[in-house]
Amino acid sequence: MNKKALIALLIVGVMVFSFAGCATTPEEPEQPAETPAVEEPAEEPAAEVAQLEDKVVIYSTHGEDMIEMVAEAFEEETGVQVEYINLKGELAERVEAEKDNPQADVMFGGASNLFMDLKEKDLFVPLEPEWANDLDPMFKDSENYWFGTIQTPVALFYNTEMVVEEDLPSDWYDLADSKYEGKLIFRNALSSSARVMYSALVQQYERNSTIEEGWEFMKALDKNTKQYFDSGSLMMQSIGRQEASISFSTLNDIIDNKLNNNLPIEIIQLESGYPVITDGIAAIKNSPHPEAAKAFVEFAGSAEVQSMLANEFNRMPTHPGALSTSPEWMDEITFEAMDVDWVDLSEKQSQWMQKWDTEIKDTGKDVK
Repeated sequence: MNKKALIALLIVGVMVFSFAGCATTPEEPEQPAETPAVEEPAEEPAAEVAQLEDKVVIYSTHGEDMIEMVAEAFEEETGVQVEYINLKGELAERVEAEKDNPQADVMFGGASNLFMDLKEKDLFVPLEPEWANDLDPMFKDSENYWFGTIQTPVALFYNTEMVVEEDLPSDWYDLADSKYEGKLIFRNALSSSARVMYSALVQQYERNSTIEEGWEFMKALDKNTKQYFDSGSLMMQSIGRQEASISFSTLNDIIDNKLNNNLPIEIIQLESGYPVITDGIAAIKNSPHPEAAKAFVEFAGSAEVQSMLANEFNRMPTHPGALSTSPEWMDEITFEAMDVDWVDLSEKQSQWMQKWDTEIKDTGKDVK
């Protein structure tokens, strides 16, 4: 066999061997398609926490020792500096006067009717504090423009060493009786609690009889009143010195003077009850430090802070969680709440108090 034939034979053999190999080698099973990996959903970016400004400005009616306690606790919690101004009876007027150029961030204190009035004048911004859902609807605005942090009944009380129970009035209207002449002393209308008390009495007549009868009652009340005080502490001292026997004040003030100053005083249960003032808090619209304002409202109305103020200053909380850790008397004391239309009161109070001060009250009885 020549060389060419040998090469041809080898080529044929390789080809046959290759075909044979292809025929006998089992096909590899088709691999199942790989299941695509399930992609983890991308984490949503955390909501950005608003950057607090370096300070917050508070306008308040509360005593400076109380505001200072809340301010120091807030500063420690947030690092935000608190500036506060105690404006007492001029609080609402100041906030309204600065509407076009607010200088404060938060209104802290004052009766709910003041907050209702200022809300209607577009002076607040709505908020949603975490604690607000726990409040009774009577203690907050239905649209979240203001919230109650303290409930303050205004009660009639007497010096137990001067009056026997049989001679006590059964209702506010009995105070017009001539037998009480010279036995009454009250706060003047610079006090927010006094403004509410006088206005609530006028409103009861307007709703149940006539407003003219209401003003006749107020004239008789003024005739029986010995003095009107700018200062609540001076009024209490006068009661303690037995210069008069019957007055009204906030319930916490009465309890505080009874327990801590040993005044012989007790509240008088009345048929129509006590008006219950809701002391509020709100963030002022277009304020210079809006984020710090929100944070302060969240802090000041919390159950923890309400409980602190209850134990340190006898302020009755609106938050049910705070009541459980408050002084015992707040759970033990009972009274009727006067039926007050607070929206109506907020609309008419200024007009009524102007009439009271200029046409009814004897200004010669004022004690500065």
